[in-house]
Amino acid sequence: MEQKEIALLEFDKNLTAKMRPDDFSTSPKDLPERCVIAFSHTSVEEIAKKYGAIVISRISSCTCTIPIYAIDMCGTRIALTVGFLGSSGIAGQIEELVSGGVKKIVACGSAGTLTPNPLGALVIPDAAVRDEGASFHYAPPSYEIQADAEVVKHIADKLSELGLPHITGKTWTTDAFYRETEEKVALRRMQGCVTVEMECSAMIAVARFRGAKFGQILYCGDDLSGDGYDSRNFHEAKEVRRNLIEYALKCVKDL
Repeated sequence: MEQKEIALLEFDKNLTAKMRPDDFSTSPKDLPERCVIAFSHTSVEEIAKKYGAIVISRISSCTCTIPIYAIDMCGTRIALTVGFLGSSGIAGQIEELVSGGVKKIVACGSAGTLTPNPLGALVIPDAAVRDEGASFHYAPPSYEIQADAEVVKHIADKLSELGLPHITGKTWTTDAFYRETEEKVALRRMQGCVTVEMECSAMIAVARFRGAKFGQILYCGDDLSGDGYDSRNFHEAKEVRRNLIEYALKCVKDL
């Protein structure tokens, strides 16, 4: 590995690291092949209750423990869990899920909209600007990372089949949501970004590095498309989040 001027650019393609998920007895094992990661713990709990899901494992850290549920959808067993917020947390979580047997992942959650889109509008990311740190440990340095085109098409086709309007577009993944300045928002919009969130580019990179299929569905929550900021009280959009998990489950079932 060649030393670079900036440490984050020193990508090592070696698949084996000093520390691995199977070094820990608490890492999940014997997980279903398919998994939905949702960034809303209350919505996950509600969907788990609706389907009579059981807790089959947990992902533990020094700050929290997250249950992994198993849902039966017409004979297909699907794991459902809450996603860690931010690129580094979700990178480690995907490592543990894949090590535990997961091979196909559909993530879902909210994003800030950079262009005028109504609250709840669905966006399928087909690329992400890598303005975070974790992805650079899983893919060679680049400005953007492309999503799996096959998975993007599968999700788009499934949403169309369900009669759900949606758009496909680029997202901006950043580690620092309090540094989404007017100038940066304008630049990302000029680059074609539709949304901003905190995990997509890292999830794409980690899943690809570990040989898992990955795709995501975002819903437009808060609004950064105009002057200033409008939360639109997106945290109250409970039905939108519950429905989003249902869509993700249906997408991953046939993936």
